Amino acid sequence: MKKQTIAIDTPFQKSDAYGALSMPVYHTLAYEFADADVMSDAFCGRIEEPDYSRVMNPTVNYLELKIKALTGADRVTAMSSGMAAISGTLISLAEQGKNVVASRHMFGNTYSLLTKTLPRFGVTTHLCDLTNLDEVRRAVDADTCCIFLEIITNPQLEVADLTALAEIAHAHNIPLVADTTAIPFTEFCAHELGVDIEVVSTTKYLSGGATSLGGMVIDYGGFPEFARRLHDEMLFNLGAYMTPHVAYMQNLGLENLRARYDLQVRNTVYLVNALRQMEGIKSVNYVGLPDNPYYELAQRQFGKTAGCMFTIDLESKEACFRFINNLKLVHRATNLFDNRTLAIHPASTIFGPFSDEQRAAMDVLDTTIRISVGLEDMDDIIEDFRQALL
Repeated sequence: MKKQTIAIDTPFQKSDAYGALSMPVYHTLAYEFADADVMSDAFCGRIEEPDYSRVMNPTVNYLELKIKALTGADRVTAMSSGMAAISGTLISLAEQGKNVVASRHMFGNTYSLLTKTLPRFGVTTHLCDLTNLDEVRRAVDADTCCIFLEIITNPQLEVADLTALAEIAHAHNIPLVADTTAIPFTEFCAHELGVDIEVVSTTKYLSGGATSLGGMVIDYGGFPEFARRLHDEMLFNLGAYMTPHVAYMQNLGLENLRARYDLQVRNTVYLVNALRQMEGIKSVNYVGLPDNPYYELAQRQFGKTAGCMFTIDLESKEACFRFINNLKLVHRATNLFDNRTLAIHPASTIFGPFSDEQRAAMDVLDTTIRISVGLEDMDDIIEDFRQALL
């Protein structure tokens, strides 16, 4: 079946007693077993049956199975947030004395996890330029547990060569872990590019207009020890599984993702090209522009799509604040890929807790505004940008 059909018509694990067309929300914690043998088999993982909703729930499991069918993954695990997916993945791969190779170009909380939280448990991070393969080779050593990156960095919009990074990782028998939130996993095949584990904030595209908070770990099965740790330790011992109501909302979002994403991409291209001509904007950075330095690589990796996030640069921080304060239709809010168009000043918000030196090292500039494009009529959004620049 084609992906859109899979997104809608994947069969339930079991027939619903009432013939429901949408997977019901199983708001329950415990489950009745036929006998002690079945109970033991479920708890010990010998059969795929829910035993307790902190680690398995039919509504959540249905979303996992649907994404497994869409991606061809070996296992998919739904988490309570994108950060839970990232932290669960890295903790499953790392241990005291190990290190992660990553870029300085990362979402603020991911950077903080790698450079502040994990070091307290004896896990360090080798920060390097992931677009410089020689530098990556020098950074990887015998204690490296993975190479981690965002496929389009937030907010720098850098794109690294996934296939080349995978070759380096696999030469050292370690996984390439990619945060693929910027492009829906329905639009390209990360595994074909060498990615072993995808982490996704399903809060973004999948939730369908910021309806719910969630994350997903998409494991292609190349490192069996990782799968066991994620399921048997992270879910059981840390308790960051997705809730059934969130899974229900995100399953609905998955069903209409293609329609929303196609429109959002068209809106983004239309808006970006209009803003490039608008007086008062110094520059527009979008990976989907033919003159962008990452355009050809992004096209080769992700196809004819570059997501719905871009940035603009103004003259100063003061100009950015003035612009944001003047907006009447575009929303002053964080999040990405909402149904609404959103604007945020990353340096003073997401990266606000960092020092000036740290922001400079991460190339987070005071002059940059990040835009997430929604589903509105873009002529109205363009007019709002125009009046906000006056």
